[in-house]
Amino acid sequence: MDSALSDPHNGSAEAGSPANGTTRPPSTPEGIALAYGSLLLMALLPIFFGALRSVRCARGKNASDMPETITSRDAARFPIIASCTLLGLYLFFKVYFPNKSYTGSVLKTWKTQKSKKGKTAVIQNLTTRDNHRFPFEIFSQEYINLLLSMYFFVLGILALSHTISPFMNKFFPANFPNRQYQLLFTQGSGENKEGGRGSPAPGSGLTRPLCPEIINYEFDTKDLVCLGLSSVVGVWYLLRKHWIANNLFGLAFSLNGVELLHLNNVSTGCILLGGLFIYDVFWVFGTNVMVTVARSFEAPIKLVFPQDLLEKGLEADNFAMLGLGDIVIPGIFIALLLRFDISLKKNTHTYFYTSFAAYIFGLGLTIFIMHIFKHAQPALLYLVPACIGFPVLVALAKGEVTEMFSYEESNPKDPAAATESKEGTEASTSKGLEKKEK
Repeated sequence: MDSALSDPHNGSAEAGSPANGTTRPPSTPEGIALAYGSLLLMALLPIFFGALRSVRCARGKNASDMPETITSRDAARFPIIASCTLLGLYLFFKVYFPNKSYTGSVLKTWKTQKSKKGKTAVIQNLTTRDNHRFPFEIFSQEYINLLLSMYFFVLGILALSHTISPFMNKFFPANFPNRQYQLLFTQGSGENKEGGRGSPAPGSGLTRPLCPEIINYEFDTKDLVCLGLSSVVGVWYLLRKHWIANNLFGLAFSLNGVELLHLNNVSTGCILLGGLFIYDVFWVFGTNVMVTVARSFEAPIKLVFPQDLLEKGLEADNFAMLGLGDIVIPGIFIALLLRFDISLKKNTHTYFYTSFAAYIFGLGLTIFIMHIFKHAQPALLYLVPACIGFPVLVALAKGEVTEMFSYEESNPKDPAAATESKEGTEASTSKGLEKKEK
């Protein structure tokens, strides 16, 4: 997970100079302010609209839009899994991929010695040295990034299509020929399906065997149109890797994450944010792993905005960047507080607006600290205390701390768990009534 806010020009000498050795001109104050302000705005949009859509998602009955519920066990394991993944990517890029400066020196030595010594001896020496240093040279960085680009090309067009679908529906005419489709994959042979040899006769009153559903996705013609439009952006990203196409995919991933990833309660949110707080601080301040992976990983896992946009226009290349983890992780917690507000049935969104303002404060503080110290910052270092602390203080002032931490959301994909949760709640309520009667 890329979860660091960095300024490539001011934060690192490595990224501050182009490959040809020339030094980039310093960014203007106007360009820096525009880049920071744009990153802040782009971070707020998926959180706000994703939280609103998460409410409709929790109430919806469409199997294709069912949210994925994160439990306390998932939250505790997530920082460990993220750390292993991040370290694996770092080792993969640093160990198996040739360093560009090393490759350049080898080629230069070969050209110099070619005119003085025999061709065969020189080529054999260089090949042996290169193979000894990079035993898996077949996996070049270009091929790996191409594979990742194809992977995120597919994910990106699906995420972008799902994102723009509600907005595009307003532009379709009333007489648009809209047809419904369903993509269904089930587990089992034909005998276990309706109409198969193992199915009971119609009208017998017997139920047919249950077939576990692997994929059950419902869509219509309008969704196919949105998919076609998203594919245009996908081809643009695949061919050009343009920063605007990258941001469109990044915003789509963030909004879908906030909408479809649901925390089951506030305690789980505190565990998740607390664990990733330590994760972010360690991998940004303790090592150069996260920043290295973020710059080597050619995928829309971060939002970028050029600081030299005013000078170079759309072809600018001096970017400030914000990891999607700094948007999605606080975003799903803010969305949970919005659903908690609605459950109180007071027609107010106090905790949502409080946490949303806390996010603005935390990210603004991150940008300020990064600009002052000229170093990449772990944004969750400032976002986690703000997003948890502000709503808890409001709950203390209103006397609703118990209600906040007792709010529970069941997993709509697990009816058994929801039934157990309901039975447990009823049992605890009955026990409480019995104690009162005694």
